[in-house]
Parts: sequence; C-alpha cells; structure tokens
Amino acid sequence: MAKLAYMGCDTMDNLKLKIAFGYIRESTDDQLEFSPEAQRRALLKYAAEHGYILDGQNIFCDGGISGRNAQKRPEFQRMIAKAKSKEHPCDAILVWKFSRFARNQEESIVYKSMLKRDGVEVISVTEPVADGPFGSLIERIIEWMDEYYSIRLAEEVKKGMTEKARRGGLQTSPPFGYRVEKNMLVIEPGEAAIVMEIFNRFLAGEGPYPIAKWLNEMGVTTRRGKAFENRTIEYILRNPAYTGKLRWNPRGRTRRDFNNENIILSDAGHEPIVTTEVWEAAQKRLDEVKFQWGHKARPPTELKDWPSGLVRCSSCGATLVFSKPHYYKCNGYAKGRCKSSQHISAALLKEAITERLLTDLVGASALNVNIIYKEKRGDNIAALKTRLENLERKKLRLREAFLSGADTVEEYKKWKDAIDADISALTERLEAAISEAPSGEAVSRLKGSISRALETLSSPISTKEQKNLAARSIIGKCTYDREANLLSIEYRDIFMLQS
Repeated sequence: MAKLAYMGCDTMDNLKLKIAFGYIRESTDDQLEFSPEAQRRALLKYAAEHGYILDGQNIFCDGGISGRNAQKRPEFQRMIAKAKSKEHPCDAILVWKFSRFARNQEESIVYKSMLKRDGVEVISVTEPVADGPFGSLIERIIEWMDEYYSIRLAEEVKKGMTEKARRGGLQTSPPFGYRVEKNMLVIEPGEAAIVMEIFNRFLAGEGPYPIAKWLNEMGVTTRRGKAFENRTIEYILRNPAYTGKLRWNPRGRTRRDFNNENIILSDAGHEPIVTTEVWEAAQKRLDEVKFQWGHKARPPTELKDWPSGLVRCSSCGATLVFSKPHYYKCNGYAKGRCKSSQHISAALLKEAITERLLTDLVGASALNVNIIYKEKRGDNIAALKTRLENLERKKLRLREAFLSGADTVEEYKKWKDAIDADISALTERLEAAISEAPSGEAVSRLKGSISRALETLSSPISTKEQKNLAARSIIGKCTYDREANLLSIEYRDIFMLQS
C-alpha cells in the first residue's frame, strides 16, 4: 500500500488537502545529511505539517546527477511531464532546497513558469519565502547563489584536475594494456602484448581495418567487451599512454582532435609498452593514411571494385557503393536518407573517371590549379594558418578574462601587446610562404601524376587494388550527379611544402 503523508485533524472538512509531488536529487558534492533518504524524510515531514498529500510513488529521484542541465535528468523530466498532464495530478512540487530543482537559473525560471501556468508551485521545504514580489525576489537571489556556487565548484574542480594532469596524475580509466594499482597504470601482460602487435602490424603496412578484423577473428574484445573497430585501433595508436605519458584536455572531450592546443601532455611515470620512436613513427604513418584515404575508408583488399569508396553522391555526400548486378548507387539512398539514387553501371562509372582524367591530361582547355592548403604534418603554410587561428582564440580568451575582472588593465595590455606582436610576425611569414609557393609548377606535376595513374588504370594486368591506389593517389574528391550527367573531380594536393 502506498505510503501517504497527511496532516491529522478531526474532520476532513476542516482542511482542504492538496496533492504534492516530491523531487530528490543527489549530486556528487552532497554530504551524508543531504542523502536521498534524508531529503525524502524532510519532504514527507513538510507535507504532513502543511496539509499536502505526498504519495511515496510520486517522489521522483535522480541520483549522482548535476543540476546544471535538466535534459540530463530523466526522473525530473518524467515528473514535469506528469505534473503538466491534463489530469492535473498535483498542486505543488516539494524539494529539499531550490538547488535540488535546478542549479541553472535560466532553466529554473523556464520550468517554474511552465508549472505555474498549470497551477503548480515549487516549494523548498528548508528555504521558506514570503508571498508576493519580495518573496519572488528572495527566491531569485537564492537561485542565483546556488548557480554561482555550482559554477565556482566546477571551476575549482577543473583547477585541481588541471594541476593533477600537469603532474602526470591519472584521472581516467586505464587504456587497453594497463590496469590501475594505487592510482598508477600497471602493465597487463596479455593485453600489452596485443598492443605491441598492433603497433608492429601497423608499421609493417597493415591498416586499422585489417588489424581490427584480425583481433575480432581471434575473439579479443575491448575493455567494454565490444568488438574492435577502425576507430578503436586508431585510438590505441594515437594514445601517448603507451609511451609513459598521459594526455588530458581541461576544456572537455578532445573528440579525436589529437593536436588540440588545450591538451596537457605529461610524464606519468608508469612503464611504457612501446618506445617513443615507435609511437612517433605510427603517428607519421597515421597522418599519411588519413591524408590519402580519408574518413572510414576501407583498404583496397576489402573493396569489391577499384572505383569503390572513390565516388560520392552530389546530393548527400554519401559514398556510391557497389551493388549487384554490377551497378553503383548512393549508400544514403540505400539506407533511406537520400532522395537521389545516383544509379550508374560499374562499366560506365569506370569509363567516366578515366575519360575525365584523360581530358584533364591532354585536353585543349587549360587546366587551372587552385592550391588549397590543408593542415597536415610538414605543411608549413597550413601550420602557420593554424598557429594564427590559435593566437586569435587566445586573444579572445584574454579579453574575456579582462572583462570578467580576472586580469588588471596592465596585465591585459601586456599580454595583448605580446599576442599582437606574434600575430604580426606570423602574418608576415605566411604571406612570404604563400608568395613562394610554386603554383606555376603545380600543373606540370599534376599532369605527370595523372599520366602515371592512367597507365595503371588502363593496364590489363593491374589488379583492382593497384588501380584503386593509383586513383586515390591523385583524386581527393569525386562526385557524381546523375540528373546533370556530371562527374566532378578535385585533385589531391601533390605539393608537400616542407617546413
């Protein structure tokens, strides 16, 4: 039987009982007296003393969740939806403190306004406020103080984690190949041997896809018991933990941006699995593979035909995939995400690609080349552009720090002048590098590469793997538009401007 809290009286006619919901939230900074059970007792006690019926089944609880984002609190969302239903099941929502309801004042105002339109008020059982405008003002002040406390707490936690990262302290789960003992990474021999084999196979020429396939065939799983994927292998190859270092980004998840300027890389003191030389060689080859193959590309040995993975749909950007009988179609269309099938026979697609290459090689029209510099290791112009962008972001953060009162006028001017000087010097270097770029020589080099690729593509003894590699060596992007009967090719940057 559901437990009810109510105020005792001689007759029910003497008191108009109201229905209440209760909301409990336990965050990571709570102490024992703020436990869910302690909050529950406080809500039931308040309901009994103030004439509210509080059914134990209508007490909603989110455990170990921050109050900064309501969308990440499932029980809170379920309570709001139930409170706003047509049945009008409650008159009030009881919370231990207003901070339990929300620690984001903007969200607090939005949800309280939504509830108020349905005649539901939010009551803090430990922070009574008077009715009227003055009471509303006091409530806003309490909410603002709660939000300020939450922000300051997050800042202090981040400062502590940042300092720990600089000292090489561990604050993440151990990577594959290690376990944790006394807050230090310790080698797990069986997994470490697999990690070494991954690096060895990759440096011997295998790609992430066949390595993942090999591990799955052996029955090896990740720490979470899942199968290995391309990205799993890449993450292992990119992880500096295997060289005795730890990587941490105080601004949040790196999201595979392994060259992010905010990353802290520190010596951690644990035993490495691979040498620094092996790890750096793997980084170099990974950059080369990514540059040539792009995102999620399969190795040639796994392709059904040589144009596979090369051509994309002009409508949605998905790859044209090989399908029986000997036709290509948009992968997005096959999965119901694109309205254009881009249906074309394999023979016609091959012919279109080779004819386009031949036209650009010997056609009467001049081949215009626009060199686009993309960031990759060894590209001086791209590196200079990236450094300029980083300095501009640093300048913006410096201004934000000054406006928030963190820096004095003198400190702000000193650092701003230093950044402006660096920007000016880098701008001059960039302009000089661009002016020295051999754009005139690009056409002849490009035509030489096209000629060599055509030799392989037209050879009767070339395998599909060799033809795919030849095409990828010069084609950076290729799109097909069936409606316009147009095949467009953007050639790969063949100039590697060394710094």
